[in-house]
Amino acid sequence: MKCGIIGLPQVGKTSLFKILTKADVSNRGFANPREAHLGVAKVPDDRLDRLAAQYNPKKLTHASVEYADVAAIGQEALKETAFLSNLRTVDALAHVLRAFDDPAIPHVGEINPLRDAKTVDFDLIVSDLGQVEKRLERLEKDLKKMKSPELEREFELIQRAKAHLEKELPLREMEISADDEKRIRGFMFLSQKPILYVVNVNESTNLGQDLEKAVAKYNLSEIAARPNAGATAICGKVEAELADMSDEEAQEFLSSYGLTESGLTRLIRKTYELLGVISFFTIGEDECRAWTVPRNSRAQAAAGAIHSDLEKHFIRAETIHWDKLLESGSEANARAKGLLRLEGKDYIVQDGDVLHIRHSG
Repeated sequence: MKCGIIGLPQVGKTSLFKILTKADVSNRGFANPREAHLGVAKVPDDRLDRLAAQYNPKKLTHASVEYADVAAIGQEALKETAFLSNLRTVDALAHVLRAFDDPAIPHVGEINPLRDAKTVDFDLIVSDLGQVEKRLERLEKDLKKMKSPELEREFELIQRAKAHLEKELPLREMEISADDEKRIRGFMFLSQKPILYVVNVNESTNLGQDLEKAVAKYNLSEIAARPNAGATAICGKVEAELADMSDEEAQEFLSSYGLTESGLTRLIRKTYELLGVISFFTIGEDECRAWTVPRNSRAQAAAGAIHSDLEKHFIRAETIHWDKLLESGSEANARAKGLLRLEGKDYIVQDGDVLHIRHSG
């Protein structure tokens, strides 16, 4: 799963990407200033850590999210093929919004995260509208030559998308059936992608409270509550300091601000939720691992996330929720208590399930 980090100039976007992924961004701007940087962030998961503490495996593997840091966004950038290509391939967007004051980092006009959020959303809508209008022209010509039910259904769908965009509404808010989703998927519309608004706030002595209140303070609650959207807050300056600390030092540093976890931990978790995915676990002495599957996945499909042969030769999934397993102390104890269940291929995997796949391969 891949999330694109976007934002206007001087919002702390690339710094955030660097802290998230530990990736080297020093080469941007020489060969191709529009080239995206790619990096991977581990998804923090206390449930997996606690299971690993019990099983003491040789290897511990968390789920991960890939992030793409693209150049500063704007209507001109959205006309460039390379920039568009970088954005079209991501599954969701994290829009970094500046809410910090720093004389050393220039900013045009007053600091206003809501205005900036609406500006970029509008730019994405305009980009999609241009694409929609071109497709409609093509469809009209094709329908004059030869009518078909499929072309007519697509024409109706694209017309509906055009009307939606003309109301200055992003496509992520348009209700769409599963069949229509397949018809529209190839266009990779930018305003259709789920979006997480990330407010980058000032450092303060009451940072814990400031982070909690930031979304409401900057009037982002309404747009964050819309379909396929969300919001969180970070302090880039503090996160940069945390990145260079040991785990013990970081925890003490966070406590001094009244925080129990870093803003990046919340951001990664929010990204994961926004992507519409969950984690299930496999556990053992060799490895404890989190696996990523779309929400509402069937057990057989989840088996395929581990290995295609497990999906092909699936028989049953031995299942228990992570907390029940932790309480039991071991799989043997859980089995003796009758807490391990055998589920068929159509079982809907729940977030936090521990699965052992039985197969005939």
